[in-house]
Amino acid sequence: MGQAIPVRTDYTAGEVRRFAQRAKDAAQARRLLAIAAVLEGASREEAAKIGGMDRQTLRDWVIRFNEQGADGLINIPSPGMPPKLNATHKAFLARIVEEGPIAAIHGVVRWRGCDLIMRLHEEFGLSVSDDTIYRALRDLGFSHVSARPKAYKQNVEAMDAFKKTLPSVWRKSAGRGLVPRRDAGGPKEQAHLSLGQERFTPSCRPRSKDTIDLPVRCGLPRTRSRRRPRAASLQHRSYAASPQ
Repeated sequence: MGQAIPVRTDYTAGEVRRFAQRAKDAAQARRLLAIAAVLEGASREEAAKIGGMDRQTLRDWVIRFNEQGADGLINIPSPGMPPKLNATHKAFLARIVEEGPIAAIHGVVRWRGCDLIMRLHEEFGLSVSDDTIYRALRDLGFSHVSARPKAYKQNVEAMDAFKKTLPSVWRKSAGRGLVPRRDAGGPKEQAHLSLGQERFTPSCRPRSKDTIDLPVRCGLPRTRSRRRPRAASLQHRSYAASPQ
């Protein structure tokens, strides 16, 4: 059975616990508490249970704690897969895109993704995907331009002729009988309407000249007026209220 690796002694158990209290990473705090338990004299198995790990994992964290201190107990993010296009490849892409293709040599008037992939393969023997090319161009400050889709067997002359004979908006509205909305008038006219006064409008006047032009209420809702009390009831109330 192997011998346990001793923990560095320049930190006390209390200091390690204070490090665990100040730690913002939960995993780092658990590992610090496990190491503090080892410094207090607990067995490696009990200390591993406190940190939620096994003895082998605790051994690895003790090694990192001895080398780097409390900061060594933080998980180091994985760098991931290195990018396929380095600075040289990106500089080559930027140069050929800015210069543009030569139609007589390259056979195109502007670069496509497949053309750039072919140029990279011819120059560096590198095989990449379209997404890698577009991502690199976006990082370099270039924008992707695609052709506008066009309908199959589209007749341009017929479209131009249809646009010339197309009626304008105001002709459409006039044909449907739409008229612009007219307001009630100024503040004074609105005040007269609110008081129930009569108003003559061209639409309310009779068309025949022989008829009499009478005032007509236009645009006012019909309200039901309250009936006034009869005089008899008033007299009866007045006699009843008067002293005899």
